Amino acid sequence: MRLPIEALLLTLVATPIAANDLSLSWPVDCTLGENCHIQQYVDHDPGPGAQDYRCAPLSYQGHKGTDIGIPYLTEVQRGIAVRAAAPGVVVGLRDRMPDLYATEEIAESLKGRECGNGVVLRHEGGWETQYCHMKLGSVQVQKGQKVQAGTQLGEIGLSGKTQFPHLHLAVRHNGEIVDPFAPDGSDSTSCETAPTAVDTAAATGAGLWAEPVPYQPGGFLGVGFNTAVPEFQAIKSGNAAVSRLSPDSPALVFWAYAFGGQAADRVRLSISGPEGVFSVHEVTLERNQAQFFRASGKRLRNKSWVQGRYSGVAVLIRDDVEIDRIEQEIVVR
Repeated sequence: MRLPIEALLLTLVATPIAANDLSLSWPVDCTLGENCHIQQYVDHDPGPGAQDYRCAPLSYQGHKGTDIGIPYLTEVQRGIAVRAAAPGVVVGLRDRMPDLYATEEIAESLKGRECGNGVVLRHEGGWETQYCHMKLGSVQVQKGQKVQAGTQLGEIGLSGKTQFPHLHLAVRHNGEIVDPFAPDGSDSTSCETAPTAVDTAAATGAGLWAEPVPYQPGGFLGVGFNTAVPEFQAIKSGNAAVSRLSPDSPALVFWAYAFGGQAADRVRLSISGPEGVFSVHEVTLERNQAQFFRASGKRLRNKSWVQGRYSGVAVLIRDDVEIDRIEQEIVVR
């Protein structure tokens, strides 16, 4: 049965509501900041731009939900459960679309089915929640079924109009989009002065959530070593990191994969080995980037690399504040 998902998305920006009588549980089997992240929030800008509830650009024009992403496509294969955020009744579902990156070649086939495989739940008080982009064959509920908060609905996938594996969670009240982080709408006056990195890093969003959900202003999704600069697709697939390097490897490259990059952010990559630090590279982002990677390293100049343990450190800096730091070790032998 065709899922009445896209037709129910009636507004382009978050709409304030009179009463917050819905309590949401975290809908994905993951730990925010460890093995998942929020890639985009509901768009609060009524104009042609985009801004999240913290006045930062972690959204895009007209975005109607919260995108909870996982770093690598390999995690889709492993299976990451999507769960009901609140008790309700299944009023719509779809589970027949393949897991594919959305491209221009398939854009026409996705019209009217942008949500991909998904579930719509109806709750008391005029509320609905919608769960999109689930893995083909993973939906575990039926239309008309009553579910409790925490009931597994399916698994995160790559179906519908998407460029990365994630759950798109939409919340509606009487048919209008509500941002679960700011259900009363954002205060436009608070955006007159752009938030600093310290402001956004310290923020939490209680809103409709049963437990406050920390705000991430951007950060690293993963790091790794390779013998060459990997292709971005290999990084996103989860196949770009090697577990060991040999002494005659042609190069020693350290890469870092991140989200939420803003123009003027600095990414610093450093590598140290048995004889100390031998590579430090810092690059400044020229534009906002939803997801990106940077890599640095050295080619083999001598007969072989010194055997032993090597460490790579990646640091993301915004407004001279360290937003995130991650490191990885590898053995050369």
